[in-house]
Amino acid sequence: MSQFAINLLFVGASFALYIGIAIWARAGSTKDFYVAGGGVHPVTNGMATAADWMSAASFISMAGLLASGGYANSTFLMGWTGGYVILAMLLAPYLRKFGKFTVPDFIGDRFYSKTARLVAVVCLIVASVTYVIGQMTGAGVAFSRFLEVPNTAGIWIAAAIVFLYAVFGGMKGITYTQVAQYIVLIIAYTIPAVFIAMQLTGNPIPMFGMFSTHTESGLPLLEKLDDVVNALGFRDYTADVDNKLNMVLFTLSLMVGTAGLPHVIIRFFTVPRVADARWSAGWALVFIALLYLTAPAVGSMARLNLMTTVYPEMAGQVEDYEAAAGDAILYEERPNWVRTWEETGLITFTDKNDDGRIQFYNDGNEAFADTAEARGWEGSELTVNNDILVLANPEIANLPGWVIGLIAAGGIAAALSTAAGLLLAISSAISHDLIRSMINPNITEKGEMLAARISMAGAILLATYLGLNPPGFAAQTVALAFGIAGASLFPALMMGIFSKRVNNKGAVAGMLTGLVLTLLYIFTYLGWFFVPGTNMLPNTPDNWILGISPLSFGAVGAIFNFTVAYLVSNATEEPPQEIQDLVESVRYPKGAGTATGH
Repeated sequence: MSQFAINLLFVGASFALYIGIAIWARAGSTKDFYVAGGGVHPVTNGMATAADWMSAASFISMAGLLASGGYANSTFLMGWTGGYVILAMLLAPYLRKFGKFTVPDFIGDRFYSKTARLVAVVCLIVASVTYVIGQMTGAGVAFSRFLEVPNTAGIWIAAAIVFLYAVFGGMKGITYTQVAQYIVLIIAYTIPAVFIAMQLTGNPIPMFGMFSTHTESGLPLLEKLDDVVNALGFRDYTADVDNKLNMVLFTLSLMVGTAGLPHVIIRFFTVPRVADARWSAGWALVFIALLYLTAPAVGSMARLNLMTTVYPEMAGQVEDYEAAAGDAILYEERPNWVRTWEETGLITFTDKNDDGRIQFYNDGNEAFADTAEARGWEGSELTVNNDILVLANPEIANLPGWVIGLIAAGGIAAALSTAAGLLLAISSAISHDLIRSMINPNITEKGEMLAARISMAGAILLATYLGLNPPGFAAQTVALAFGIAGASLFPALMMGIFSKRVNNKGAVAGMLTGLVLTLLYIFTYLGWFFVPGTNMLPNTPDNWILGISPLSFGAVGAIFNFTVAYLVSNATEEPPQEIQDLVESVRYPKGAGTATGH
C-alpha cells in the first residue's frame, strides 16, 4: 500500500469518526448547542478541554518554534502552561458558579451594561478570529503534505469537515468529537517521539532522552546540538535570551491570554457543578502535560535530525566541525522526505553558488560572514517552514508508513479540535449575546439555534479566507490572539470576580483601552493592513518600544486595562448593591448557580 493510501486511510477514518459522533450527539436545544446540556463528566470534559486547548500551534508549531529558537522559545511552554493554571484556579470555578453560557454573558450581567456586553463580544470576536487563522493555517500545512493537495485546497477541506460536525453538533457534538481528537493527537504525537528518542539516545522516554547521551557521538544530546548549530553560525540551542524584559512580558502575555480565551472558558460551563469544574481543570492539566512534557524533546531532536540530514558528517563523532560543515549533502542525493516536502512548497532550495550542494546556515550572522565566504557560500540555500518539523519527523527518522499516517491524522485533529471550539465561541457571541440579548430578546429557541448555525457557517467562511492569507505561521498568529484576549477580556473577568468596586464605566473603559492599545501596537509594528510602499515602521527590535515585541504587548495592554478600569471606577459611582451582593455570592461556596439560579 502506498504512503498516500495509508495517509488517506488514517485521515479518512478519523473524519468518519468525527462526523459520526456529531450525528450521534447532535444538539437538540440551545443548551445542548452552547454548553452540551451542562451534564458532561469531569474526565470527559478534561480530555475535551485538552484537545480544545492543544491546537495546531501546540501540535504542529510549538515544537517547530523550539527547534528553530531553542531555549529562547521556551516562553511558549511557560506562558501557555502557566496561564492554564491561572484559568483553572482563579476563573473557571467562579465562572461556572455564575451559571451563564458565554463570556460576554458574564461581563454583561456582572457589569450591568449592554455596552459592556457589546464590547466583550467585539473583543471575543477579534481574539477568536485571529486565533482561528492559526488553526486553518496549520490544517492547510497538514492537508497539503499528507493528502498531496495544494495548501489552499487543504484549508478548504478543513473548513468543510469543521462545518459538518460543528454546525450541526454544537457544543454537544464538539465535546465528544474533541475526546476522540485528543486520543488521536496524543497517540500521534508521542509514538513518533518515542521512536526518535530511541534512535538518537536509546531512551524510549522523550523528555528523558533529551538529557541523555547522543548515541552516535557519545555527547549529551543538547551539547551535540549546540556544537552542530554553532558550527553553522546559529546561536547555541541552549543560549539564554538577550532581552529579559521582552521574555517576561511575552510569557505574561501568553499567560493572561490563556486565562482570557473564551473558547476554553466555555468548556467549564458544560459540567453539572462547581466542583466538577475544578476536577475538569485538574484532568485537563494531566492530559495537556502528556504533550507539553514531550514537545521540548521533539523540538531538539527534530532540529538535530534536520541539521545532520543536510550535513551527514556532523552526525557522529566530529573532531573538526568546521571541516564537517564544509561538506554539505549534494542536492541530487537529498533524502526522500526533503523531496516530498518540496512538493508542498514548504521546503525550498536555491543553489546560490552553483555547487550542487545544500548550504544551510545563518546568513544573518555578520560574525559568521567571513567563515561562510571562505567556504564559498553565497547565502543559505534551504528554507524550511517551522510548521513542518513535527509532521516531517517520522519521515526524517525513516519510521514505518503507518506512523506517518497516524501523525497526519493527529496534526489535522489538533487543528480541527481548536478551530471548532473557537468557531462555537464566535457563534455563541453572535447568536446569544448580540441577537438574543440585545437585538431580538423575543426570538424563539428554534430561531436562536438557526442564528447560531448561520453565524458559525459565516465564521467558518471568514476563518477560511483569513487562513488563506495568514499574517504569520501558526504559533505567531496564535500568540497575537493570546495578546488580544489577555489585554481585553482577562482583566474584566478578574475584576468582575474579585472586585466589588469596579463598575460598568470602568470595565468598558478598561476593555477598550487594552484592546485599542494592543491592536495599534500590533498594526504599527507588524503593519498587516498598511498599503505596500507606504512609510511603515519596520518590524525589527530596533524600532520596538523598549524592545517589546508586538507578540509581547498583550501584557502591557492588560496592565493599562486594569489601571484605567480601576481609576475610572473610583472616579464614578459604586456598582448597585445587588451587583456587589452578586459578586459576593459568586466568590463564596454556596453551590453551583447560586448567583443566578442556574
